[in-house]
Amino acid sequence: MKKQAFNPYLPSWEYVPDGEPYVFGDRVYVYGSHDYYNGYVFCMGDYVGWSAPVDDLGNWRYEGVIYEKTADPLNKDGKMCLYAPDITMGPDGRYYLYYVLDKVSLVSVAVSDSPAGPFEFLDYVRNADGTLMMRYICFDPAVINDNGTIRLYYGTQYSYEEDTDIAANEETMQIETEMFGRTREEILSYPDSIMGPVTLVLEDDMVTVKEAPHHIIPYRVKGTGFEEHPFFEGSSMRKVGEKYYFIYSSWLNHELCYATSDYPDRDFVFGGTIVSNGDVGYQGRTAADRVNMTGTTHGSIVELEGQWYVFYHRLTHKSDYSRQSCAEKIAIREDGSIPQVEITSCGLNDGPLRAEGTYPAVICCNLTNGHMPTGSNSIYTMLFPNVTHHEDERFLAEIENGTTIGYKYFDFKGVTQVGITIRKETEHNRVVYEGPVRLDERCDEEVERCQEKTSCGRHIPAAIEVYVEDQSVPVGRLALEDKLEEGWSQIFVPVAIPDGTHPLYLVYRGSDRIQMKELSFR
Repeated sequence: MKKQAFNPYLPSWEYVPDGEPYVFGDRVYVYGSHDYYNGYVFCMGDYVGWSAPVDDLGNWRYEGVIYEKTADPLNKDGKMCLYAPDITMGPDGRYYLYYVLDKVSLVSVAVSDSPAGPFEFLDYVRNADGTLMMRYICFDPAVINDNGTIRLYYGTQYSYEEDTDIAANEETMQIETEMFGRTREEILSYPDSIMGPVTLVLEDDMVTVKEAPHHIIPYRVKGTGFEEHPFFEGSSMRKVGEKYYFIYSSWLNHELCYATSDYPDRDFVFGGTIVSNGDVGYQGRTAADRVNMTGTTHGSIVELEGQWYVFYHRLTHKSDYSRQSCAEKIAIREDGSIPQVEITSCGLNDGPLRAEGTYPAVICCNLTNGHMPTGSNSIYTMLFPNVTHHEDERFLAEIENGTTIGYKYFDFKGVTQVGITIRKETEHNRVVYEGPVRLDERCDEEVERCQEKTSCGRHIPAAIEVYVEDQSVPVGRLALEDKLEEGWSQIFVPVAIPDGTHPLYLVYRGSDRIQMKELSFR
C-alpha cells in the first residue's frame, strides 16, 4: 500500500514556499524559495530540491541543497535572499534556473545537467549589447520553453490604482527606490509604468534578450477584469493545450489567480481565483471569515497522471516567514475555466485520508478562533491558534475557547472513537518567538479587529466537541476539565460517525488554552 499524501506534502519541518511544480521524466520536482522555522524575513535559506514519483505522490525525496545563495557573484556574503525561482529545459537539454536576489533588480541564471541539481551560476540576463537587463522591476521570474521559444516573465505591482501623477505618490516612490534600487529619475522615465507583469524573449543561450520586454496585462486596472484582483507578484506561466495560463498572486495576497490568452504575450483575460490559503472567496466566504491565518501565497499548476493540481503555500508560526508547501486537485473545464477549490488536508492524496491510525495534528486545513489575522509581512506576538513546533515536536498551540480545528476529508469505516493528544498550555511549554518582531503597518486594523474579544469573566469548563458535516450538532463530546495536564496525554472521545467520506471538526471549549499534537482513530 502506497504511503498517503497530505498537506503539507513535504515533511512538517520543511518550509518551501512559492512552489513551481514540473514533471521531468517520471518524477515531479518542486522549485521554490526556502523559509526557515522562526524566520524573520522571507526566503532566508539556500534553494533545496524535493521530488516524488508521479504515481506515488506521498513519497517525496530530498534532493539536498541545489543552489547556495552565496553562488551568485553579487551575494558572496550571503546577506541577500533568494526569492522565488523558476526553471525550464533549454535547447541544449540542460536545466536553467531563473531567480532574483532581494536587493537587486536583475535576473540571475544558473544551470545544471540534472533537474535535481546541483546548479551553477551562469550569468545575468543581458541586453544584446552585453549590458545588464534591468528594464522594469525584475521580480519573481517565470520561464517557459514554448516550443523552442524561451519566454521570460517577471514584475511586481505595489500601486494598482489609477495614478496619473506617479511623482506625487510618495509611498510608491519610496518603495520603488528603496526596495528595488531604482532612482526617482529611472521610475519617471517610463512612458507606461515600471510596475506590472512583463515578458521578453531570450536567445538560445538562455541569457541574451532577443525581444524587448513589454506588459502582458493592464498596469492600470480600473474598469478592467483585473480590478478586483490586481496583479501583485509571483508570475507563473503554463500552457494547457493551445491556451496560455498566466498565474499570479493578487494584491489580496492570500490567493492565486489566473488569466488566459491564445497568445503568450498579449490579450490576457482575467479568469478567476484558483485557491486561497484561507478559503476566502470559496462558496462566498468573506475575508473576515477566513478559516486560517492568511498571507502570501505563490505557486502554479501541473498535470500529474491525468489529474491537474495547484501548488500553493500556507502560513505557520504566526508569521509570513515560515511557509509550507500545499497542493490541491483542480479541474480545468472545457471552456478553459478553473473553479476555485477549497483547501484540504488530503492535498495530493488519491481521495480522502483513511480514518485509521494516527496523524499529525498539523495537517489540519482549518484553524480558526473566528477572528484570525492576515500575514502581511508580519510576525505577531498576540495570541491566536497556530501551527508551531518546539525542538522535534510539531503541534498546534494557543488553542483557545471557540477554536475550530478542521480536517478535510476522511473516509470513515466503523470509527467509534476519535483520539487527541493534548496538553494544557502553560508558561513553561508555550512557544515564544524570540527573534526580531515585524508588524506591517497595514496590519494595524487587523490587530484591532482580532483583539476585539469580550470575556464574560466566568470559568468555562474545558471540553472537546466533534462535528462532521453539520457543525450545529456534535457527533461526540468529552469533558476535559480533569484531564488537562502540562505533559502530553492521549484522550479518546466516543463518537457516532456514519461510514463514508466526511470532514472532521474539533471545537475546543474552555478558559485554559491547550496544545494538540496528534489525531487518532479507533
